[in-house]
Amino acid sequence: MLFHRPFSALLSVLASLALAGTALAADLTALVGNLTSGGLGEREAAITALATSGEERAAPILEALGAGQLYIRTSDKLAVIGKVDGNRLALSEAISGKPAGSAVEADLERVRVNNRLRGTIEAAVGSLTLMSPNARVRLSAADALFKRRDATALAALDQALAVEKDPRIKRTMSEARAAIVLATADSPPAQKLAAIALVRDRADRDSLGILKTVAAASDGEVKTAAAAAADSIEQTLAAWQMAQNVWYGISLGSVLLLAAIGLAITFGTMGVINMAHGEMVMLGAYTTFVVQDVIRTSAPHLFDVSLIIALPLAFVVSGAIGILIERTIIRFLYGRPLDTLLATWGLSLVLQQAVRSIFGSSNREVGAPSWMSGAFQLGQLNITYGRLWIVVFALIVFASLILLLRKTPLGLYMRAVTQNRPMAAAVGIRTPRVDALTFGLGSGIAGLAGVALSQIDNVSPNLGQGYIIDSFMVVVFGGVGNLFGTLIGALTLGVVNKFLEPYAGAVLGKILVLVFIIMFIQRRPRGLFALKGRSVE
Repeated sequence: MLFHRPFSALLSVLASLALAGTALAADLTALVGNLTSGGLGEREAAITALATSGEERAAPILEALGAGQLYIRTSDKLAVIGKVDGNRLALSEAISGKPAGSAVEADLERVRVNNRLRGTIEAAVGSLTLMSPNARVRLSAADALFKRRDATALAALDQALAVEKDPRIKRTMSEARAAIVLATADSPPAQKLAAIALVRDRADRDSLGILKTVAAASDGEVKTAAAAAADSIEQTLAAWQMAQNVWYGISLGSVLLLAAIGLAITFGTMGVINMAHGEMVMLGAYTTFVVQDVIRTSAPHLFDVSLIIALPLAFVVSGAIGILIERTIIRFLYGRPLDTLLATWGLSLVLQQAVRSIFGSSNREVGAPSWMSGAFQLGQLNITYGRLWIVVFALIVFASLILLLRKTPLGLYMRAVTQNRPMAAAVGIRTPRVDALTFGLGSGIAGLAGVALSQIDNVSPNLGQGYIIDSFMVVVFGGVGNLFGTLIGALTLGVVNKFLEPYAGAVLGKILVLVFIIMFIQRRPRGLFALKGRSVE
């Protein structure tokens, strides 16, 4: 008897659980059955009932219904979920999730939905995911409810809010609840005023749209509060847009800096107007293409480091060709800037045609590694990883060049030749060798610029032509031969361009910048930061 009572109690508990499980299965069967019958209103109510049932299988069933994967098997009227598997559909029972064999679509009857029901399903699935153990899923669901403002999800949202611990997710859920309150016509004015304050603090374009809708559809104190909140958000968004334009300008300025910094060295040190500088950029971009092409065919697992591999190769290729140009052409034209302009312009045409003959005239694909893909939000500021890395890379190249000029013998010789070539030669500096290395260094840096530009522009024989004029403008505006002037000039022109584009367009904006530089050079012929030395007196 001592063992009989516990054993009887255990049997009783197991029987109760079995009965409860049977009841739950029966309830779920009835809920799923309601999805497949009745009119539009009844099926919409069935979707809501299934979503609020608390059943574990509710989410996958609703997702399958929205995706057109919920079927009724004609042979036994069993509700199944079918997923494509070759020429057949792999089936699983909708109620239990157990495998149910396979079938062709002719043996099944699809449970069809229209756009209105899809919207209800999306909202229902969103409310279900509010209780997900994954924080990212809960945040995404709350954000989706903020945009949809579905009143049927209010109960689920209140339930999720009561147990949510993450402050960020809890605030997003509160904002979603406020949006639903504002979308509900019979909400008390006091609740609407509190909701307006909460939506205003979100301060994005979605909240602006909600508040403008409320202001247009309300009156009295609610209308006034919604209109004032909308005005506040518009001012905030205008400030964020200005910050976005500044970021775009810095991004463009970093590209101009990479393209112009090598030109600043050769133009400032040697007085050579190198119209083939853009082709050095183009050669760096094609070196990147070749590196990626080899990696794709021989070592695909190295693709994410392809740009890192391409950087030294692009520097060597462009730098070596630059030294070759200086030794064979430029050395005979020193002191004749117009002749260097004509010679290098012709050379640029030769290099373009050579690349066309080798690679063809069509654009070549250069892929982005995974660490340069995607974007992130900083407030209302959208920053792409590709542009961010290019800005960082431009600053690293600039800092490295400054260190080379100030901390190495080559840098000392280059500065001496820049400031006073005759005196540098008189004290034993081999100026022809310095000229060749300087031209090679400038060309090599242009090759590095080509690696970066391959990520944001088409790799084609004309790649360099789009940057040569802008590069000269940056160098002249900042001060010929002054690297800090080149940095300030590049960032200034980049930001000014991006602020002018929305009002004047890209072409007219560049024309206005060019006019500004011409007027500026008339007042300051040596640019923002003129070099000092006997040679410029």
